[in-house]
Amino acid sequence: MFFYNTLFRKKEKFEPFNPSKVGLYSCGPTVYDYAHIGHARTYVFVDVLKRVLEYSGYKVDHVMNITDVGHLTSEADTGDDKVEKKAKIEGKTAWDIAKYYTKDFFDMTGKLNILKPQVICKATDYIPQMIKIIKQLEEKGLTYVISDGVYFDTSKLKNYGKLARLKIEDLKEGARVGKNKEKRNPTDFALWKFTQSGTKRQMEWQSPWGVGFPGWHIECSAMSMEHLGETIDIHTGGIDHIPIHHTNEIAQSEGATGKLFVKYWLHAGHLLVEGKKMSKSLGNYYRLKDVVDKGYDPLSLRYLFLTAHYRTEMNFTWKALEGAQKAFSKLKVQLATGNLQLTNKKEKRVDSKLDSQVEEYSKRFRNYLNDDLDMPRAIALVWEVVKSDIPDSDKYKLIVDWDRVFGLGFAGQEIRNKELVISQEVKGLVKEREKLREEKKWEEADKIRKEIEEKGYLVEDKQEKSIIKKKPRYDL
Repeated sequence: MFFYNTLFRKKEKFEPFNPSKVGLYSCGPTVYDYAHIGHARTYVFVDVLKRVLEYSGYKVDHVMNITDVGHLTSEADTGDDKVEKKAKIEGKTAWDIAKYYTKDFFDMTGKLNILKPQVICKATDYIPQMIKIIKQLEEKGLTYVISDGVYFDTSKLKNYGKLARLKIEDLKEGARVGKNKEKRNPTDFALWKFTQSGTKRQMEWQSPWGVGFPGWHIECSAMSMEHLGETIDIHTGGIDHIPIHHTNEIAQSEGATGKLFVKYWLHAGHLLVEGKKMSKSLGNYYRLKDVVDKGYDPLSLRYLFLTAHYRTEMNFTWKALEGAQKAFSKLKVQLATGNLQLTNKKEKRVDSKLDSQVEEYSKRFRNYLNDDLDMPRAIALVWEVVKSDIPDSDKYKLIVDWDRVFGLGFAGQEIRNKELVISQEVKGLVKEREKLREEKKWEEADKIRKEIEEKGYLVEDKQEKSIIKKKPRYDL
């Protein structure tokens, strides 16, 4: 199995620290607003990664944080806390805001059939662990205090910026984050922010340095190390996290422990909408609710995401979603009905080559998974199987097995001849129709076809025989 490791900008063979178990940490949402389809794409990627690992036999310890404090409106560690700012706007408590938007996030992931992590941790529950790490950094001389907080001195750490490949010497004040005259270096970042004099925050705590709240980056280090140890196998997030958030996670974690923080960094590419960055001002800011309100199945969106490699920049359009929904619905119908012969006899192997063909499909599927989660080729393989001449029961078994990775809910869309009970009346109608077709009485044959449909079946004409299918209970 090979993954593209952002740290080294290349595919690397996956070798977890424990041969049978994988520690996976995912950067979770900042719960101050509704989750959008860009978030959805990132978490579908994480879900596929987890499913692939489990499909490959690993036990996955998956931890994801909920940022309910400390994420400021500016990357320069200035501005308002996003959760507290929203609380003021909506006239609610910060705690209520965090609870409401956390629920919205998991409502979205549930509809997309995204598996929940084994551990979901809120930043506000891990303040002592964050303070402990900051103390470790202070003892190693990696911090300093200025008027608004405790900062990490990036000049003291060798290889700072290795994930983003930053050229520190080329950075000018304000080039990477906003300007702060008290900061020693442009890349220094806040570990602990002080509550401003004369103000009272809803979320604030006592610390050795004064009353305040944690910086955004320190949260992930504290929570991941608490549950997965000082070094973890895989850390995921969006590509936008690379230059600052994940770079700073590495700095503070490795600065505190002196150990490698993460072995494999995996990042999802940007999602554009109609070729542009998603923005409320542009009117192209969409939630899963907007997708559903327009009549689309949430799993059609998941299917659409699977058709692009997770590392690529993907352009969302309603036309593309329409195409994905049609393809997904067609696939469901194929699985639900299948090409079931009128004779209703159990399928027999007529050629030993079929067994090797099924095995070859399985092998190719695993190869695609192992090649940095190549879902586009895996989805294409599904359609190749559907159009193949292998027995329907094998098609069903393959695709439902593969759906352990796809997560599209195919189990139960069964292709099993023994489950299709055809009455003698319907069989008689089919035979009568075939006779009419032989006599080229097309109009009368069409009337019989409609009568068969009214009884819940479809007839498909293939060469010299008719194939009967159970009529699907949903429309395309």
